[in-house]
Amino acid sequence: MSALAPLRLLREPSNASEGNHSNATVGAGGGWCQGLDIPNELFLVLGLVSLVENLLVVAAILKNRNLHSPTYYFICCLAVSDMLVSISNLAEMLFMLLLEHGVLVMRPSIVRHMDSVIDTLICSSVFSSLSFLGVIAVDRYITIFYALRYHSIMTLQRAVVTMASVWLASTVSSTVLIAYYRSNTVLLCLIGFFLFMLVLMLVLYIHMFALARHHLHSISSQQKPPTAHRGGSLKGAVTLTILLGVFFICWGPFFFHLILIVTCPTNPFCTCFFSYFNLFLILIICNSVIDPLIYAFRSQELRRTLREVMTCSW
Repeated sequence: MSALAPLRLLREPSNASEGNHSNATVGAGGGWCQGLDIPNELFLVLGLVSLVENLLVVAAILKNRNLHSPTYYFICCLAVSDMLVSISNLAEMLFMLLLEHGVLVMRPSIVRHMDSVIDTLICSSVFSSLSFLGVIAVDRYITIFYALRYHSIMTLQRAVVTMASVWLASTVSSTVLIAYYRSNTVLLCLIGFFLFMLVLMLVLYIHMFALARHHLHSISSQQKPPTAHRGGSLKGAVTLTILLGVFFICWGPFFFHLILIVTCPTNPFCTCFFSYFNLFLILIICNSVIDPLIYAFRSQELRRTLREVMTCSW
């Protein structure tokens, strides 16, 4: 068992034999197909950094009453999802080290059960992170295009129902993934979910930027200073676009890896790509490290509250 085990279960296709793997690696280009040997300590350090950052974001949102709105509740849930990745990673790393050094002695059946629980927790945070990014995008879209009706559309009750639904769906989906991770049907559903969310966010952001560009063009032609609302809308769109870009860069290679498992499990070049799986896992953890930094530097209110939390000004 190792860090992010449920994702490592998908390191290579089940129908790719060891012989095929070796031959493909040699035939696809030698040295650059050897992959990367990333130490477990790096996973541990990134997990700790992510845990601290996301914990600060959650504490800041809970502390400041001005941040008690559906938008920041969704951001808080995203931070919790990233925090779960870190906690699961750290828990599994500690569990593995205790077993390796003989400090903890357990029956194999209990070890498998513990592994499944941690696997489900990590996969649930993966599904919820992606889902809340989509929810935040929809929330921002409503804020911009239905500003006058926002509070009647996105009520606190609907926000709570949305958050509860995401967590429930994420838990169920992760359980199915862990139980049937070798099934191509399950992998295709996971890939389809990722592509659906990606297309949804792209469409929303493109529409938001089109509106922001139209506003800026109108302001320039009339030679009027920009209003705070329009400036805030543009800033919000830029923030969420950065989040989307970071998510795509950090998660794209992993989902491309899943696509290759389904489409070309024994192809030499696909096998070469599989050998860099550890790098894809590092990028996934980096996503949970980068997200809080974006919140802190893009939101003045959240940045101020984070400063108060870090200086214990409660």
